[in-house]
Amino acid sequence: MTVNVTSADWYALAPISIVAITALVVLLADLFAPKHVNRYLAIVLAVLGIVVAATDCKAAYAHDFAAFGGAFIVGGFSVVFQEIILIAALGSVVLYGAIGKDDRIAGAIALMLWSACGAMLMAGAGSLMTIFLGIELLSLALYCLCGLADRPTAREAAFKYLILSSVASGFMLYGMAMLFGASGSVALADLTNPVLASNPLLWIGGGLFLVGISFKLSLVPFHAWSPDVYEGAPLPVTAFMSVATKAGTLAVFARFVYAAMPSGVADRLLLPIWIVAGISMIAGNVGMLAQHDLKRLLAYSGIAQIGYMLAALAGGTALGMRYAIFYLAAYTFMNLGAFAIAALISDDAEQGSRLANYRGLAQKSPAAAALMTVFLLALAGLPPTAGFLGKILILSTTASAGYVWLGIALIVGTAISLYAYAKIIRAMYQRDEHAHTHAAHPFVPLAWASAIVCCVAVVVLTFVPPALRDVLPLVR
Repeated sequence: MTVNVTSADWYALAPISIVAITALVVLLADLFAPKHVNRYLAIVLAVLGIVVAATDCKAAYAHDFAAFGGAFIVGGFSVVFQEIILIAALGSVVLYGAIGKDDRIAGAIALMLWSACGAMLMAGAGSLMTIFLGIELLSLALYCLCGLADRPTAREAAFKYLILSSVASGFMLYGMAMLFGASGSVALADLTNPVLASNPLLWIGGGLFLVGISFKLSLVPFHAWSPDVYEGAPLPVTAFMSVATKAGTLAVFARFVYAAMPSGVADRLLLPIWIVAGISMIAGNVGMLAQHDLKRLLAYSGIAQIGYMLAALAGGTALGMRYAIFYLAAYTFMNLGAFAIAALISDDAEQGSRLANYRGLAQKSPAAAALMTVFLLALAGLPPTAGFLGKILILSTTASAGYVWLGIALIVGTAISLYAYAKIIRAMYQRDEHAHTHAAHPFVPLAWASAIVCCVAVVVLTFVPPALRDVLPLVR
């Protein structure tokens, strides 16, 4: 099939292109900039590029367009996910103002921006090849980023992520090959043919494809890599991974569920996913209880949180899609805010990742402790935060879609998580003159600004939730 490429097709990729070019500009500027300004020059250039890309991306909202013959689809759905990915990149880049060696900042930021390009490509992917290209672009840069810290656990994290992610990609690629064999096309639109409902290649290929998706989302039992990789990676990289990988993969999963399944197939093929989502809510929150490292704790928290988002998608309703996106947006600000506080009390040794260093934080920095409390309450799903509203909305859509048991799992998981989050809050406000607490760093205004913005967003979203329209995924 011949595809006539026009300027409109290339314009659909403009936000991704801007981010990719920004990464190149950051590297070139680092070659010629004085060493004493290269850190902040790289951050400023990255922030400007992200803002320009986000502004350009917003213009495509509510203007559906299938570029490159349907291989990349622009519209409300892709725009919302791309904006969330750009927010994750922005919130992570500014953390380099507090952490990282000057001679590595530009390279790390460039890799992070290229990884964001992969996630953005996944958000608009309309074909199997585009999905795989986006996943690999996202992952390859992350393999490098995970090993940048000067500690053995960073190399271990990068190696684990490389090996396990490659195995998952193999499952996904084999599944894609079977889907191609069933439909004779790599376009997701061609999978909707009702004739394919009786084709065993569709069922086997769809199952293998979902195994790869489950790994990328850190769903049980494909979650074991997540805590180790989060712990070993540099803190800004962990912050980025915690949101961008979930956003990009959730976009692919949602498009597959809502727009690429023949009638009558989705309910039966996706039942195992809903089951592991329910298990993930419980297992993730139970896993938090024994953690002594913030990054490991938030990794287990992320396992549970993605379970909540998938619960909203069960039933394939329009409201479920909107509520899942809302909760993903809220989760973005919760997580980025928590990592910003960790950066405030860290240097290159990342003391902020150890929970013991939060003991007595309220005595040293009341503002940092208060902000961290808001983020932890939001992750726990308590008012007055967006986490509370998001869970209420998810409960309503799971009940109306007939998946009451997923709602029960959400409630049980939330109850378990309260202890893990409350333990940190209690430690921060506990008076202990001998606590090994690090005061908030006074020279990292970017991290402070990130934490404050995230706190405001977490609270404001509760009372002024965005009016999400035209966010159902399309394949043509």
